[in-house]
Amino acid sequence: MSGDDCDGCCSDCGDGAGVSAPTIYSDSRAELQRRDFAKVMATVGGLTAVGTLAAPLAGLTQVFERDYTGPIYSDGIYLVDSEGERITEKALGEGEKMTVFPEPRPGIEEAPTLLVRYPESAYGGETKLEFTTGGYAAYSKVCTHAGCMVSKEEGDTLVCPCHFGKFDPKSGAAVVGGPPPRALPQLPITVSSDGYLMATGDFEAPVGAGGE
Repeated sequence: MSGDDCDGCCSDCGDGAGVSAPTIYSDSRAELQRRDFAKVMATVGGLTAVGTLAAPLAGLTQVFERDYTGPIYSDGIYLVDSEGERITEKALGEGEKMTVFPEPRPGIEEAPTLLVRYPESAYGGETKLEFTTGGYAAYSKVCTHAGCMVSKEEGDTLVCPCHFGKFDPKSGAAVVGGPPPRALPQLPITVSSDGYLMATGDFEAPVGAGGE
């Protein structure tokens, strides 16, 4: 061990011969670190099979807040990605998902929306088929339990990591697990004449917690 690396805490620091550097597994001073590490791994263990729907607003516990209380979307509002680029009808392949937003409007530029695409024949249950287009369906990304972001996925199932609420995007984002009291609100969408996805109205139910 070089003099630069030694922290001065060991009694064997002489010429360094035969001395191995302590590790988190062998050094008694690391006991607390090991315990903390074990707690973290136990927490993370439940998410090992859960993927991530990456987006700037996809924090594990971020709660959706907005001062503007009017409609989030309305007829003719384009869906855009995190860079503000409009979404084309070829943006996703079947089975793919992404986070989109309403093209900038006062107070709601960051309203997150989950866009999914499946074969049209795959949709059923509570899906409002008249709200879909070309295999695309769109839902609020805000969990109806506590307002956290639904930022994980388990196969085709959408998962909120805060309390493990689960939603089925092929059945109108109906609740299939956890504490959420209702489905994620669906957004009516269509393809514009110039080939971009846009809303034809607002979400069909209130966004976020409550609103039953």
